[in-house]
Amino acid sequence: MIVVSFGNSALFWYYSLTMSYTLRQSQLFTKTRKEAPKDEVSKNAQLLIRAGYIHKEMAGVYTLLPLGLRVFNNIIEIIREEMNAIGGQEMSMTALQDPAVWKKSGRWEDAEVDVWFKTNLHSGDKYHEGSELGLANTHEEPLTILLKEHISSYKDLPKYIYQFQTKFRNETRAKSGIMRTREFVMKDLYSFNKDEEGFRDFYESCAEAYTKIFNRLGIGDKTYRTFASGGSFSKFSDEFQTVSDAGEDLIYINEATGTAINKEVNTEEVRKDLGWEGVTLKEEKAIEVGNIFPLGTKYSDALGLTYKNEEGKEIPVVMGSYGIGPARAMGTVAEILSDKKGLVWPESISPFTYHLVVLDNGNEEVHADAERLFKEMETRGISVLYDDRDVRAGEKFADADLIGIPKRVIVSEKTLASGEYELVERKTGSSSFVHEQELLHS
Repeated sequence: MIVVSFGNSALFWYYSLTMSYTLRQSQLFTKTRKEAPKDEVSKNAQLLIRAGYIHKEMAGVYTLLPLGLRVFNNIIEIIREEMNAIGGQEMSMTALQDPAVWKKSGRWEDAEVDVWFKTNLHSGDKYHEGSELGLANTHEEPLTILLKEHISSYKDLPKYIYQFQTKFRNETRAKSGIMRTREFVMKDLYSFNKDEEGFRDFYESCAEAYTKIFNRLGIGDKTYRTFASGGSFSKFSDEFQTVSDAGEDLIYINEATGTAINKEVNTEEVRKDLGWEGVTLKEEKAIEVGNIFPLGTKYSDALGLTYKNEEGKEIPVVMGSYGIGPARAMGTVAEILSDKKGLVWPESISPFTYHLVVLDNGNEEVHADAERLFKEMETRGISVLYDDRDVRAGEKFADADLIGIPKRVIVSEKTLASGEYELVERKTGSSSFVHEQELLHS
């Protein structure tokens, strides 16, 4: 029960509660590799595969291995904390979808939504008539239907409901590693408000929460709230775009405001609306790591979600949707915070805080000291991966660089003689010597 694919949405809550703080690298069933698969073109997947974080099943489908699952769950926990802080209530909806619900909104036919995966119920070798089902690519419709049983009065509003749930999308461009996949977990939150004013208040609260999330993930300084098309619902929606050469979007950054505009809406009229006339904008490629979207009353009108106001009049509920893909965020971090040696995880999402490396060269005293330190760290609940393997020092250091844990603690004959441990920062490569108590209480 260590390997969990993106499709196993029910299990990552369990693992977030039960993952140990410590792990011996000799017991880790995965191994690093010198080369990525030849058909893997994206930097994030190349590094994550080589470092033993993910396994590629097929184009656009990846399995999370033990180290990858730890990072993934750390990202989820950050998102969960910020969604709870703005009043979100977590649930989990089904992947299998009834076509009848989607036909009411006009989003069942492939001509309208071309990323559906569809299947059929059958008995043996026979399919039932009218048995077609869909694998959810989003959840506006089913949640709107569900809330008809729970919202009837203005007293029942507002409600903010979210989930971490497996989505399936028949992507034609599944070539960006774990940043664009056909099976993935999405944090999708949906807001339900009495009116546009209440919706807009929450919309801004969610935008602020997203900013906090990306700051905590270590990519906030490269991520811009970006004006994008609002479709048929409003003039604008908002994307959160992280500057990267691996990005599929072009954005234009207003460095004075710290915001940006997507190429798709970068017109003279829009720049005038934003008060950006004459402003020099910086063009950058970027990865869309999140979005928030006004939905108006499209789904509440189509599916009959209304409430009675203070005068007893039936009013359609105003909705919004808010998405972040934890795996896409993980891939984005891998893209922009890595270096030529490998991954460089921020401490907030790293699989472990420390990478304990023993260089004993057959010296039993050094080995015993490393074992003792590991057990002390384990007892104190310190998050540590212990490289206790019987391999060369060069291989251990190369693997440590590739895996990318923020802090490396080296135990060797030199440290045993000095009474201090060598502490190496993965990001900078800087090295210092620390006493055990300083390490255990840091």
